[in-house]
Amino acid sequence: MDQDKYIPSFPNRYRPWLHAYGIGLCACTFLLLFAGGMVTSTNSGLAVPDWPTTFGRNMFLFPPSMMKGGIFYEHGHRLFASMVGLLTVANCLGFWLLEKRVWLRWTGTAGLLLVIVQGVLGGLTVKFKLPMPVSAAHACTAELFFGLTVLMAFATSRAWIDAPRPRLSLARREPLLALAFCAVVFLQILIGAVMRHSYAGLAIPTFPRAYGEWVPPFWNFGITVHFLHSRVGASLILALGAALIASVFASRQSRLARYLAGFLVFALALQIFLGIATIWTGKAPVPTTFHLSGGALVFATGWLLFLALCRLQPVAGEAQRRADAMGVLALT
Repeated sequence: MDQDKYIPSFPNRYRPWLHAYGIGLCACTFLLLFAGGMVTSTNSGLAVPDWPTTFGRNMFLFPPSMMKGGIFYEHGHRLFASMVGLLTVANCLGFWLLEKRVWLRWTGTAGLLLVIVQGVLGGLTVKFKLPMPVSAAHACTAELFFGLTVLMAFATSRAWIDAPRPRLSLARREPLLALAFCAVVFLQILIGAVMRHSYAGLAIPTFPRAYGEWVPPFWNFGITVHFLHSRVGASLILALGAALIASVFASRQSRLARYLAGFLVFALALQIFLGIATIWTGKAPVPTTFHLSGGALVFATGWLLFLALCRLQPVAGEAQRRADAMGVLALT
């Protein structure tokens, strides 16, 4: 039996519901990333100094009237994270009840475990007063979970299930380019998290020059991390992104892959603008948080493009279509 089909005892009408739920979980995770970004952008990480309680009270019974200033961002982030955790529990149960593909069941389980780890890391950031390694790990784990939600949403889609290719393939150049792009973007997110949580976001306070020079005239940890993130990493991502986008359009990939490549152009341009705006506004909370969210959007788009390139067949060229037609005529 095809491993990409659902359990026969459940009607196919459940398939769109699983997919819609996956998209909803994806959207909620993206909003949670934005909410977490607002916590750090407004320096509200210790506005609620205890965990898992909130000022000694049950987190879920804390009065909304007291959620003001930094408490609003920090406590609101905790509540929203709890909701995403519950959604992830339901998603995992849904996979084990309705989904036949074993790998997808365990992917849902991995998502649940990752949410638990993410919650513990969030608590440790409060317990230990925002240590940089734990805070950076908290940020990067969130990105990994976001990538898992993208995978689960796509794997339950009709495009994935109805694809003629039964397994992922890395035999072509474009999937390898997309995978390299995702790896570099994730590394960029990691460097950005280190920069953010070591308070080096304005270590180089000007752009495009650094202290009047193209290369900083002096160095320390903050300047090094900032230069790696805002200049070196950004340039590498642009180069890889341009090569990936050009390759996708030149090789006549699937319609979904071409749509995603086109959207990646927009996402990269937006991210560049937001990164510059973050520096020019002195790390104002709104552009800074949108820049963080933009990084997650670029990562998710590249990851989804990688999955689409692996799973979906390229569109055959005119010569290939004629050859196929001649083969059919010869057989008949």
